[in-house]
Amino acid sequence: MSSSACPSPRSPLSRRGILQLGTLGLSGCGLSLPRLLASDAAQRIAPRADNCIVLFLDGGPSHLDMWDMKPHAPDGIRGEFQPISTSLPGYQVSEHMPRLAQHMHRATVVRSMRHSVNNSHGAAVYTALTGHDRGEVGGLASPTDHPCMGAVLSKLRPTPPDVVSHVQLPYITQEGAGNPPQPGFFGGFFGRSYDPLFILRDPNAADFRVPELQPSLEDQRLAERRRLFESLGRQLPTGPAPAPSEMTAMQARAMDLLTSENTQTALRLDAETSENRDRYGRNIYGQSVLLARRLIEAGTRLVTISWAPDANATWDTHGSNFQSLKNTLLPQLDAACSSLVEDLADRGMLERTLVAVFGDFGRTPRINGANAGRDHWNYCYSLMMIGGGFRPGLIYGSSDATGAFPASNPLSPGDILATMYAALGVNPNSEIFDLFQRPYRVVPAGDMVPDLLV
Repeated sequence: MSSSACPSPRSPLSRRGILQLGTLGLSGCGLSLPRLLASDAAQRIAPRADNCIVLFLDGGPSHLDMWDMKPHAPDGIRGEFQPISTSLPGYQVSEHMPRLAQHMHRATVVRSMRHSVNNSHGAAVYTALTGHDRGEVGGLASPTDHPCMGAVLSKLRPTPPDVVSHVQLPYITQEGAGNPPQPGFFGGFFGRSYDPLFILRDPNAADFRVPELQPSLEDQRLAERRRLFESLGRQLPTGPAPAPSEMTAMQARAMDLLTSENTQTALRLDAETSENRDRYGRNIYGQSVLLARRLIEAGTRLVTISWAPDANATWDTHGSNFQSLKNTLLPQLDAACSSLVEDLADRGMLERTLVAVFGDFGRTPRINGANAGRDHWNYCYSLMMIGGGFRPGLIYGSSDATGAFPASNPLSPGDILATMYAALGVNPNSEIFDLFQRPYRVVPAGDMVPDLLV
């Protein structure tokens, strides 16, 4: 098979593609894995959390109109929204997040984030999701990228064979409509076998299903196919090249997922009551968040919701910032995220599940003339963590009077990711290896922040 037949990282595998992964492994498509890792003892620490859901607000949410409002700032900076009180005494959020306001006693809000990328969404997304800040360059996905968090967790805290380790939905976000995918969401130098399972269908659709994980063979033929794969695996040569062993591993995993009742049950959104689906919001993002909760309940380690089909589609509010936030973005986020937190708390899962809400950067303090928009702002922005070992009721760091720069405790994406890894039981200082056995730090730059954790 020629290299042109390799599956693109921007496209989900078909059922046939899943069953042919072994052939792809032999074709040199990058499906080989590192053979050796540093000892588990060096990589793992006691986990505070077992699972994580990332609500990635791709495009750059306005910190000044959500978590770090400046009602006393001059006209042209303070914005159109009013702050409202929350369940955390003394802390206020936007009036358009009334349900989330009732969970701030559970939240850790960081108001002093910063990094070096202010222009390229792709480069900023990559920094936010991997901690590898390479500046404005590198805005497209590459096989040499640092692996995403789901890939690292799959390697160092693997799930059982019949459980999908990490999932992304409902988009592979493009760097602008019609452009290539953004980096930071893929397996990177681990190889394509560590990409997430992409579910790129609208969970709000009446006919929603994931045909890639719907067996088309009757049980007997599927069992025969499994035995054939196992027989082929025993006949493959062993040696320095790891691709054959990965081929059989991928075949086995594909078959496990195809026949897993656990996975099939998680995808049955119609098992939820209409009332509960309404709570999350009858839109692609609300139902994606609900599906993420079901996947986590089924054992998936990490689910990422990329909240945009392309970088400019949703949270990139250069124009009509307040109109977009008021009418669409904040009501959808408020309904989905608050329902998720409520359900996790009611099920006794919030303590061991981290809900992370952040984007690639913030928005400018100065309101522009594009129907009251805000532009990119990497110098200071906010994010929110709930559950999963993060300290409840903590407002960490602060910004200056206009929300332009950190006034105290500045943090980088690497610091946040290192802390998330620590909460999830992975030592952020330990080494991971690429396909050529070259060592890299789990988080390229950044340190765990003990004050953020319980």
